[in-house]
This record gives sequence, C-alpha cells and structure tokens, in this order.
Amino acid sequence: MAWNESGNGKDPWKRDDNEPNDLDQIVQNWQRRLSSIFSGRGGRGGVGSGGGYFLIVLLVIAWGVTGFYRVDEAERGVEQRFGAYTITTVPGLHWHIPYPVETVDLVNIQEVKDSKFRTEMLTTDQAYVYIDMTVQYRRSNPVKYLFEVEDPETILGNVTESALRGVVGTSSLELLIGERREQITSRTMGELQQTLENYGAGITVTSINLETIDYPASVQEAVDDTQKALNDARRYQLEAETFANDIVPRARGEAERILQDAEAYRQKVIADSEGKSARFLALLAEYERAPRVTRDRLYIEAIEDVYRNSSKVIIDSDSSGNLMYLPLDQLMKRGGAGAASRIDNQSATSPARDSQQDESRAIDSRDRRVRQ
Repeated sequence: MAWNESGNGKDPWKRDDNEPNDLDQIVQNWQRRLSSIFSGRGGRGGVGSGGGYFLIVLLVIAWGVTGFYRVDEAERGVEQRFGAYTITTVPGLHWHIPYPVETVDLVNIQEVKDSKFRTEMLTTDQAYVYIDMTVQYRRSNPVKYLFEVEDPETILGNVTESALRGVVGTSSLELLIGERREQITSRTMGELQQTLENYGAGITVTSINLETIDYPASVQEAVDDTQKALNDARRYQLEAETFANDIVPRARGEAERILQDAEAYRQKVIADSEGKSARFLALLAEYERAPRVTRDRLYIEAIEDVYRNSSKVIIDSDSSGNLMYLPLDQLMKRGGAGAASRIDNQSATSPARDSQQDESRAIDSRDRRVRQ
C-alpha cells in the first residue's frame, strides 16, 4: 500500500513523528543509497552487490527503450546498422537496436519544399536576361535521397541551372518573353526531372513557377540599342527584298524580250539570205539561157536605180530647140510610186516571168535606139 493512500496514515514527506522532512536531508539520503549501490556495500536498506546488477539491468532496459520510434503518416523511416541501409519502415510504432548499433532517419515524403533559383544567362540571339524562378519538389524516394547523392539540395540547384540554360540558350529573347514563356517551365521541368532520375537523387519536381524573365537593369540601355539595330536590320532586309521582287521580274522580262527580238532578227536575216540566194540562182538560170538579154536587163535596172534617186533631167537637144517645162516634182513622185509597184510585182511573180518581161523591155529599148 502506498504511503499516501487513505488508511495508511503515513506521508512520504514527513518523518514518523509527523514532522516534515527537510529537502536537503531527503536528497542526502538518496545520495547515500546510490553510493552504497555503486560501491557494493550494504546500507541501511540492506542493498548489497545485487543492487549493482539491478542497476545494470535497469540501464539496459532504459537503453533498449530508446530504440522505440514512431513514424508519422507522411514519413518513412530509414534504418541503418553501423551506417549501412537495412530497411524502410512504414507509418506506425517501431523498434530498432538503439544507438550506436542502429540509427533511424525519418524522411517526410509528402512535404513539398521550395527552392529559389535566380540566374543571368544569354539567349540564342545574344540577349542577356535575368531569370527568377521557384522549384517545388518533394523527397519521393527516401533511400535514394539519403544515400545516392551527398547534398540533394545543391544537386537540385545545379541541375536546375543546367536544364534552364538548355532551354533559354536555344531560344531567342522575343520568343521567351512572348509565345514561348509558358514553354520554359514545362521544358525545364522535363529536363530537370530526367536528370535527377539519372542521378538517382530521390527527388520529384512537382512544379516550377517562373516569376521573372527580363533584361537586367544594368544592361537595359545596351539591350535597347541592340534591339533597335536588329529592327533596323530587319527593315532594311525587307526593303531589299521588296526592291528585288520589283526589279528582278522586270529584268527577266526585258531579257526575254531581247532574246525574242534577237531570234526574230535571226529568222529575218536567214529569210533574206535565203531569198537573195534563190533570186541569184533564178537569175543564173536565166543568164545561162539568154546571156545578152540578161546582161541588158541588169544594166537597165542599174540605170533605173541610179536615175530614180537623181533630180537631174536629161533632154536630147538635137531633137528640138524649145525648152520644155517639166513638172519635176510630179515626175519624181510618179517615178517613186512606179518603182514601188514594180518591186511589189517583181516579188509576186516567178523568176521566169520576170525574165520574160525584162527581155521584152530590153527589146523595146533596143528598137527605140535603132529608130533614133
């Protein structure tokens, strides 16, 4: 029965004479008892060498009790024996051989942690950008998280920068700020997760929040000048393309026209040469049949050509002494029209007919000369 139970009539804080015990005296009494237990000498309580064994057993029990641990619902326990992995425990109450034989690390696999990341890098068009983003992740595999890499958070930062440079370094600033801004997070997250799996970091990236992507303030003026130069280059290029689209078709059309004119001139020269050759062959055939007539005809035609272009009039003064009035202007006009009609008639008739007409004209001219 306890001292303070009803009916016992004893109080542990009072002596047998119901006088309260002094606190210092109580502490001293306990010190004497503990000293007697460790020294192996019996005291007033009759404790001897058996008390030492009892204390050892008590210490062993206390040491064994320290091996109990509790794993929460969001955690996993990773037991290690002399630093080597042994088992992963699930939520609940567990026991392991206490320290220093075995140790337990509790890893929260459901907690989502944030990792801030800020950097400056170059895009594919040599633009200098500042990026501020937050990577959210959780420790999905506690064993890999504890044993595969030495410092998972540092590895996460390095891999994030590498993945981001792979995305930003292959895109222009205009695309990153505009239509591809939403693709930065998805592409970076995919490359980041793939690299972490290759490293076996035991980390799963849940999301990436891109907070800022812009020029650094220190290079804003230089970037503006660069952008202006790029815009001017694009404008000059468009103007050059417009001029080329205008001048090239015209040049091609002019070249085609020149080629067609040359081909037409070629055909004309060939046709003229063939016509002259045919006329010469026809004249040769007539000359072989009537040489004298043909010579007279050629002579008369040559004289006609000379007189046709001359404004002089020859008059036989022996026939008459009177000066006649000749309308030279009308005669020249008639002579020109007659010559043109004769040329057309000659081109329409055959060489044989021309020779007959020339022969008749030659005979007539000889008759006139004989009568004169």
